[in-house]
Amino acid sequence: MLVLTTFVRQARNLIASFLYNKYIFSVILLCFSLFLVMVKKSNTPSLTPAIISDNIPSPETFNDGIPLPKIITFDLDYTLWPFWVDTHVTPPLKAKDNNTKSIDRWGESFSFYPDVPSILLSAKSTSPPITLATASRTSAPDIATSLLKQLHLPSTSETNTSSKASGKRAYDIFDYMQIFPGDKKTHFQRIQKASGVAYDEMLFFDDERRNRNVESLGVVFWEVPSGVTRAEVDRGVREWRKRKGREQRET
Repeated sequence: MLVLTTFVRQARNLIASFLYNKYIFSVILLCFSLFLVMVKKSNTPSLTPAIISDNIPSPETFNDGIPLPKIITFDLDYTLWPFWVDTHVTPPLKAKDNNTKSIDRWGESFSFYPDVPSILLSAKSTSPPITLATASRTSAPDIATSLLKQLHLPSTSETNTSSKASGKRAYDIFDYMQIFPGDKKTHFQRIQKASGVAYDEMLFFDDERRNRNVESLGVVFWEVPSGVTRAEVDRGVREWRKRKGREQRET
């Protein structure tokens, strides 16, 4: 009888110890999960939806009558928008405020840099229209593509308010899209093959200097460490003209 009592007591203590340790582990796991959420929120940029208006001019070089590149290509992360899609954005995504921004699983808001909508739209208003492309090495191409489909470009007749309806999807304004991990030279080789346009007729905007290696193909690279703005587009176009000896109007 004494042996049985001792066994029961030991078994009870073992079970109690197991349950207590399991409870402690659950508490630690919960705290760690909350910590990860707080870190994510603190590292995700706070964004204001990018809205185009009649008061926002297009880049000066788009209207000065001097030759333009036939293809202008943009990187995505920290070039067209101020975040990395593979680290800052957690799907599923949902468009908000008439597609001027996208909200992820954690309620974080994502949109373009402020000047981007007007730049993309005005590129298609030149004569002839500039061919637009993307060249991104993100490891989350599906998320990047979803964002481009959800973020719309308001028409130029709309005022600078988030209540206005949006128009064309950003996804639809690009003629060529190359979004996959790897050397950017591969991206441009595919763009050139699909378009038939010579490399020396291409201008590339990117925030990472390492991607300057595309210049070995003949592409002109312009670094935008703080993202694309109208001023940066003008500087990049003028650099392209300078290198190609096309700084004057052509008849």
